[in-house]
Amino acid sequence: MVYSFQLWRHPNIHYREAILRLSVCELFAMLRSLSITAEIQAETLGSASFLTFECRPLAPEELAWLRGHSCVVFMAEKRGSMLFPLAVDPPDAIFTALPEVLKYKGKTNATFTQMMLNTAVSLTPFARQASLTLLDPLCGRGTGLFCGLLAGMNAVGLDLDGRDLKEAADYFSRFLRLHRVKHVLDQRSETVRSRPVPVRFFRFALSKEQFRTGETRSLALYEGDTSLAGSLMRKHPAHVLVADLPYGVQHAPQAGQKPESFECLLSRALPAWREALLPCGALALSFNSLTLKTAAVYDLLRQAGFLPVTSPAFSNLAHSVEQAVIRDLVFATVPRITQV
Repeated sequence: MVYSFQLWRHPNIHYREAILRLSVCELFAMLRSLSITAEIQAETLGSASFLTFECRPLAPEELAWLRGHSCVVFMAEKRGSMLFPLAVDPPDAIFTALPEVLKYKGKTNATFTQMMLNTAVSLTPFARQASLTLLDPLCGRGTGLFCGLLAGMNAVGLDLDGRDLKEAADYFSRFLRLHRVKHVLDQRSETVRSRPVPVRFFRFALSKEQFRTGETRSLALYEGDTSLAGSLMRKHPAHVLVADLPYGVQHAPQAGQKPESFECLLSRALPAWREALLPCGALALSFNSLTLKTAAVYDLLRQAGFLPVTSPAFSNLAHSVEQAVIRDLVFATVPRITQV
């Protein structure tokens, strides 16, 4: 059976070609999670971009999984030159706008973040399971976390900037109240490595009955250095980690210390990030390749015990974001049995 998926048309013409390459990678990974290896063809029908592939007939729940692709806006079965629309239930309407509404300088594109998340999850054996946990250890104001909530996950964020975390928490509180989502917010401090780590912990459910019976999800916002991720997640490791490094020359100063290079940041952070993930979990990391070379990222991942994904479908993903930013992204997995 031949399927054809229409892609969202990005307003920036220079970014459309990048979206096509990223979308092929994402769809390839999502199909592989269904044990499908298919040749994906990009084609233009009218003025719209489509990804077309041939495979066995897909079950409704498999189509629903693929409907979560970050850029797919229309799904059809293709017979010759004719497209026959597929009826697929849309995602939960309440959280659809959650990653998009909060605007701020330096915000990572939510569609790109969703692509990273979908691809990383597809590299794990946990894809399509319920109650997954996403960790963003450089979460800023939470775009990645909100993408995780939209995907039905629990989300854990960690960042040094308390103001950014407060803005994310205030925004999420307003969002929950606006949509009348039953929730509680617990603000407390946890002791990690003999130091206090402030946390805002949201627990919520889409109905009062679900909340009463404990069918809840959560968002946790921790204020602290990214190297604390392993200790914070020791009891409940994450299934997937998605992080977007700052695009400047240096990482922000920490606790009065001098700024550090991105290589120094990753060399101390990656071991903690691996500790924060379950065996067979996956990582997605984006960065400015003008300030941090992709080859160096692969080396650091291997040194920390990750297995970088280097197959052809995951190469050639670098793309221009602005004049001084060529964004690249890499994916890696945690071995099934980690060595102590």
